[in-house]
Amino acid sequence: MSVADLIAALRETRGFRHKTDIAGVMSSLARHAPASAEHVANGDDCAAIADGDGYLLFAIEGMVSDFVRNMPWFAGYSSVMVNVSDIYAMGGRPVAVVDALWSDGLQRAEEVLAGMAAASTAYGVPIVGGHSNTRSDQAQLAVSIVGRAKKLLSSFDARPGDHLMMAVDLRGRFEDPYPFWNASVGAPAERLRADLELLPTLAESGLCNAAKDISMAGALGTALMLLECSQVGANIDLSRLPSPPDVDRLRWLTAFPSFGFVMSVRAGNVEAVRRMFLERELACAEIGIVEESRKVKLQDGDDHGELWNFMTHPFITPRSAA
Repeated sequence: MSVADLIAALRETRGFRHKTDIAGVMSSLARHAPASAEHVANGDDCAAIADGDGYLLFAIEGMVSDFVRNMPWFAGYSSVMVNVSDIYAMGGRPVAVVDALWSDGLQRAEEVLAGMAAASTAYGVPIVGGHSNTRSDQAQLAVSIVGRAKKLLSSFDARPGDHLMMAVDLRGRFEDPYPFWNASVGAPAERLRADLELLPTLAESGLCNAAKDISMAGALGTALMLLECSQVGANIDLSRLPSPPDVDRLRWLTAFPSFGFVMSVRAGNVEAVRRMFLERELACAEIGIVEESRKVKLQDGDDHGELWNFMTHPFITPRSAA
């Protein structure tokens, strides 16, 4: 697949389309609730609210209804897992989660809750309350989380000259037919928690300034969100992205890994950051360079293409806010 064909395919994926919807939602919210002096910037994985000598982190994730209907246990597990990842992506540590669950019967609710409980145990994050309705005509699930951070990893602090890095756990498998790369279920809980602890360690040591966890938009869509928030662009080398062997490139670039992060790292810290992940047997590589231009370009050998131009097409940020 050429770079041009890959770009065209990525723009039509469910993950990219869902993310580009965010700009419209943010525009509508801004019309109805204009920013105040206490406004918290939108675009990070969590709302970060200054609180004493640190930050209160607050986030929520909703699962798509067909996922909850077709894979209720794994949807429940994932709802906790992705929230935990959001907190760590900000350089924080999770405190607790609550859920809002609608199901078409008690049995479906039990499967979802069993998955949530398994993830709660694996990651050591308690479920402390929520809302349930087991007499709904369709399955829906949203989970919210709070956490705390001493120092933030932000989507707003990538700088020209930084190195874009990708870290991912390749010890997994796809959960067909969904694009979920599962390296969590069945893994030792101690390993899962210690792997995630790398992120607040990076924040508190000053080795990394900006990060996002890889979401439904895949590695490149996640990079777009980070770069747009920081009002920069990048040149990304597709050949450098860590990936499992024998996996189709487009499928991998649209994958949502249970452990995956894109980071913007100052040049002098790159090797130290890479070594921290490799020491825990996690794949980590430089995948590109952050540039002043607000364009994101892809290259694969001599093949080049423009993935996105933020000056003409917002990704998640309304043009008036860019």
